[in-house]
Amino acid sequence: MNSVQEVFRIKAHRESAEIILFLVALSSLLFLIGIIVVLFVEGLPTFREVSLSQFLFGRRWYPTSEPPRLGILPLILGSLWVTIGALIFAIPLGLFSAIFLAELCPKKLREILKPVIEMLAGIPSVVYGFFGMVILSPLLKDLFSLPTGLTAFTASIILGIMAIPSIVSTAEDAISSVPKSYREASFSIGATHWETIRKVVIPASYSGLGAAVILGAGRIIGETMTVLMIAGGAAIIPTSFFQPVRTMTATIAAEMGEAPVGSLHYHSLFAIAIVLFLITFLLNILVDRLAQKYHTRVR
Repeated sequence: MNSVQEVFRIKAHRESAEIILFLVALSSLLFLIGIIVVLFVEGLPTFREVSLSQFLFGRRWYPTSEPPRLGILPLILGSLWVTIGALIFAIPLGLFSAIFLAELCPKKLREILKPVIEMLAGIPSVVYGFFGMVILSPLLKDLFSLPTGLTAFTASIILGIMAIPSIVSTAEDAISSVPKSYREASFSIGATHWETIRKVVIPASYSGLGAAVILGAGRIIGETMTVLMIAGGAAIIPTSFFQPVRTMTATIAAEMGEAPVGSLHYHSLFAIAIVLFLITFLLNILVDRLAQKYHTRVR
């Protein structure tokens, strides 16, 4: 009798746990839907006053002028320049670090290096921004004889450092997940360790490495505080990495507190958030597709 009661009690606890987990998962979905609804409800009124093409491809962002000029092309290009610059810096360091950790690093050294690299992801972005503003910016200003050190180049370096932990962690997992039999087969035909890494391991983990890069890009393009502090904040179309720029995220953070609620300026900031949301959403879909492709190839 006691055993039967114990079975029913365990079953009841299991059902309760399943209900709680379901509600937690459902709440996450509801929060996401709520965010999307708010973005579109507050952002779409912008397009009653300005066309979509003018908003996306306009070359002037002067939301408080008369009449307002709401072209976000300088903001999109600023985000693009900073993201490309950061990826140029982060991809080689991140991927080579991942290859070293997964294939070449001694076990004891790996146990030290990997937590240190992952610790970089836990440093607040304002600390990175403060470092870039106080240390790196004056250094680059003197080194390249620039009018100001607060440029896209400065932001690219700092954002690249911030993206490295995400790239290393994901890429290292992808490389480590390549079946051991692949390496053994390569060694059996006389390939060296480096040839095995270059011609077997890396091609087998291409999808996972691609996902790591795109994940790093998402980390960069969504960063706010760092670019607000060190990118210069100039809403101009950049022609060089050594010019100040303003990104979409920095614009929202800098101007939302000053925009009267319900004004065109207020709604246009939400419209920028819609563009940013769609970009990051597409990046996440691409990461998911690459991850699925990678797992299918490994199987």
